[in-house]
Amino acid sequence: MAKYLLLKHYRGGPTAPGFEPMDRWSPEEITAHIRYMDEFADRLRENGEFVGEQALAPDGLWVRYDGEGRPPVTDGPFAETKDLIAGFMVIDVDGPERAIELAGELSAAPGKDGKPIHEWLEVRPLYGEPSLVSE
Repeated sequence: MAKYLLLKHYRGGPTAPGFEPMDRWSPEEITAHIRYMDEFADRLRENGEFVGEQALAPDGLWVRYDGEGRPPVTDGPFAETKDLIAGFMVIDVDGPERAIELAGELSAAPGKDGKPIHEWLEVRPLYGEPSLVSE
């Protein structure tokens, strides 16, 4: 088994044709999307492939050490993950092919008008796990 991180982005990859941002969905469409995500996670729990998941709040900031006796530096002139990453799921699967298969399925979560959103998901192996790229 190998662990992979599936990152859900607010924005990032190419926009799918007909994509509507979640702030334009009805409450029922948002509920259907969340239900799909929950059912997907439940299925992975049942077959032992689920490790964890969490949606992320939109606020946050960057912090770095700025030297002895100086306050930490916060925020800066760079892309911030709070603007990019909506949430994550960690899976434990047989290998990269299964991680990619599950990411493709998760990308089909329903959105506006109940249609699949074709969301781009970033798939990253946890350190020490098999790479997604073969040489």
